[in-house]
Amino acid sequence: MSRIALIAGEGRLASAIAAALDEPLVYALDHLSPEVDAKPFRLERLVPFLDELTDQGVTQAVFAGAIRRPRIEPDLFDQRTMAIVPRILMGMQSGDDAALRAVLDVFEEAGISITSVDKILPELVPGEGYLAGEPSARDQKDAARAAEIVHGLGPLDVGQGAVVAQGLCLAIEALPGTQAMLEFAKLHSGLKPDPNGAKGVLFKAPKPGQDRRIDLPTIGPDTVLQAADAGLGGIVWEAGSVILLERDTAVRHANDAGLFLWARA
Repeated sequence: MSRIALIAGEGRLASAIAAALDEPLVYALDHLSPEVDAKPFRLERLVPFLDELTDQGVTQAVFAGAIRRPRIEPDLFDQRTMAIVPRILMGMQSGDDAALRAVLDVFEEAGISITSVDKILPELVPGEGYLAGEPSARDQKDAARAAEIVHGLGPLDVGQGAVVAQGLCLAIEALPGTQAMLEFAKLHSGLKPDPNGAKGVLFKAPKPGQDRRIDLPTIGPDTVLQAADAGLGGIVWEAGSVILLERDTAVRHANDAGLFLWARA
């Protein structure tokens, strides 16, 4: 019998995916605290972990949620995992995307294919259109500028988001994440030249060339509240490429705060 394993990260996405699957086997790296019951495993014992999945009939795996890099404990490596360490370390040195691809390759070599979140719950990834409100012409210009910035930084593996107001970049997403970016944008909102001009937008998109089976950008109700607190006019993302959690709640928060939500082609 073929089974699917859910590799849970932090945040609400893992819970949503677990609820959509039929009795998945749920695991998480032992340094994470996912919002779903999960059996812990360690990267230092990746090959025995894959053996365990295979023994239980797992042929597919889905990664859901934010995964922070673990602290590697060299003494915990088994001999077979030690043999693939150079590949994983080389990936880590090249950036998060390369590290994730190296791990995915090891899964697939063990006969476990990787299934993307949008294959399980396609409704989580909105297509083109407005979900709340509507951007002004100035907002659209800011969105276009933010998209240029995010796509331009993509090859550097920096982040998946930017805040732009009145043509000026107030913040870019880096390792601390979206909330930290929005807090920074709020702190420096006074740099906008026209206090009565466009409030600014948060833009999110995958990095160019990113493996979309894993680590798609995610927004949700908390993102909407944080964007509103930062004084922005709306949230824009690349249509068909960003996960929107708890859509109804996110839209309600946006309408209450007067923000637009736009899946941009």
